[in-house]
Amino acid sequence: MHIGSQYSNNTCNFTLWAPLMGKVAVHVVEPVDKVVPLEKDERGYWHGSIADIKPGSLYYYQLDGETDRADPASNLQPNGVHGASEIVDQSNFKWNDEGWKGVPLEEMVIYELHVGTFTEAGTFEAIISRLSDLKELGVNTIEIMPVAQFPGSRNWGYDGVFPYAVQNSYGGVDGLKKLVDACHQQGMSVILDVVYNHLGPEGNYLWGYGTYFTEKYKTPWGSAVNFDDSYSDGVRDYFVKNVLYWLENYHLDGLRLDAVHAIYDFGAKHILAEMSEAVAELEKTYGREYYLIAESDLNDPRIIRSQEKGGYGIDAQWSDDFHHALHTVLTGEKNGYYEDFGSLEQLAKIYNQGFVYTWDYSPHRKRYHGENASDCASSQFVVCAQNHDQVGNRMLGDRLSNLISFESLKLTAAALLLSPYIPMLFMGEEYGEKAPFLYFVSHGDPDLIEAVRKGRKAEFAAFHEVDGKEAPDPQAEETFKQSQLNWDKRKTGEHEKLWLFHQKLLQMRKNLPALRNLDRNQLEATVVEPEKILRIHRHHEDSQILCWLNFSSEAVKITDNNNSGTWKKILDSSEPTWGGKGSQLPEKLDGASKYELTINPYSVVVYSNQ
Repeated sequence: MHIGSQYSNNTCNFTLWAPLMGKVAVHVVEPVDKVVPLEKDERGYWHGSIADIKPGSLYYYQLDGETDRADPASNLQPNGVHGASEIVDQSNFKWNDEGWKGVPLEEMVIYELHVGTFTEAGTFEAIISRLSDLKELGVNTIEIMPVAQFPGSRNWGYDGVFPYAVQNSYGGVDGLKKLVDACHQQGMSVILDVVYNHLGPEGNYLWGYGTYFTEKYKTPWGSAVNFDDSYSDGVRDYFVKNVLYWLENYHLDGLRLDAVHAIYDFGAKHILAEMSEAVAELEKTYGREYYLIAESDLNDPRIIRSQEKGGYGIDAQWSDDFHHALHTVLTGEKNGYYEDFGSLEQLAKIYNQGFVYTWDYSPHRKRYHGENASDCASSQFVVCAQNHDQVGNRMLGDRLSNLISFESLKLTAAALLLSPYIPMLFMGEEYGEKAPFLYFVSHGDPDLIEAVRKGRKAEFAAFHEVDGKEAPDPQAEETFKQSQLNWDKRKTGEHEKLWLFHQKLLQMRKNLPALRNLDRNQLEATVVEPEKILRIHRHHEDSQILCWLNFSSEAVKITDNNNSGTWKKILDSSEPTWGGKGSQLPEKLDGASKYELTINPYSVVVYSNQ
């Protein structure tokens, strides 16, 4: 059973879950004005159909004979969150991706982008012209920040209030389909960020139905979505069907599930497990794999363990620990949750186990945190050095390129792309974008706008404080414009060197079996102390890689003769090719000899024995 409006052959069927309503009708307002009553079934769903109606017609649901509300499962809101819903013919788009099966999870190189700031035009179609550049870099998967309809035209997307509607200012239904189709023509998968833990504050008319939220739990955004309280069956159905809606109608290859730690469900079957089961059935139907990737700060492997092992069956999850461990080693920052991090040993533990906190005491949380995830495959962890949250939730939206040196940026790239996990780049990271990524909105409610402004100021009173400066106004258009990429810089100076360095690392990751294979059991990461060197040895069959990453501000001399055979240097970030000042390291190492190697400050060197 579909929910919302379902158009086919000049007829549109309507289904709305509203068990507490006494009367529901469809109120068509364009091109004609008419009201068509719906009938309620025993489960609280209202059904009806209208013949001789065209795509593009606008309608509301009329509740209890008096209140017009947009469709909670609207496909498109052409006039924004407060306007009528539009009937869409999902079958009229001509796809060109027949036979497309997607990029396997373990081979993904993910590139997170925000539609509004990735290009000057800020639309789905404008992204298409940049896909060839991303492919040339080595990216094979783009992850799009949320596009569910939000108020106005400027937003990160986490204030969406119509989970089924594609943001009108980005290009709507056909715009997203054109982008996905173009990606598949380039051999690239597409993951969409979706939000199932809350809805935004403006235009959230689901509150009026009395069933979609519960007061049993509180989230950072208010009352929790009702996944386990009275009348939760239709809510669960609404969100499970939303998962399938995106994958089927828009040919998406996967979904990133935002902040699942704020999804509260204490029923016998967790909603994430139900979503996983639904996707497994869809895979049988289409004969291909789809992926669900969770964002969670719980360090809980149950999320990605199979249901046979007592887990939820989600395919992968973000490892925030990787970001935090790497960021603190690079920057020395210790405020907020960074209090829990800062040692190179923690970064080594990440490489070996996936998490830092595996039921260890967390000083920041003042409690024990996490669980050992060694039984989970390395390909089930997505790691990054930057993302929209970790950049945008800083007061000035400053990227690593504004916090650390050029040499350290190359070291960062190596730490990420030499890991045995699925890497994710945040748009512009690959060439050291200097523009900030700030928090921005375009609400229409003056009281809400002021509340958002005050909230941002209060947040930065405790975290990422910057003396003498105030947080930029989230509502100001200039804040949004400052966050747009300076795309042309990728071909100039150090920006180009950094772009080429990322490209080289991605080529190595793709072509060398020791790096392509993501089995943590074929990796050893150790710390050479007190020199602040991270030593990584990766191997698979006849392919071996040996890396030294120097996180010290000083050149370091080390002795290493624990490897047999002949080793050839394949990457040295200190070489002039990569904008370095030169290296004294030999081109070859003989494992039978004892070498004293000088590793330059904030540099990485990689040798291969193949």
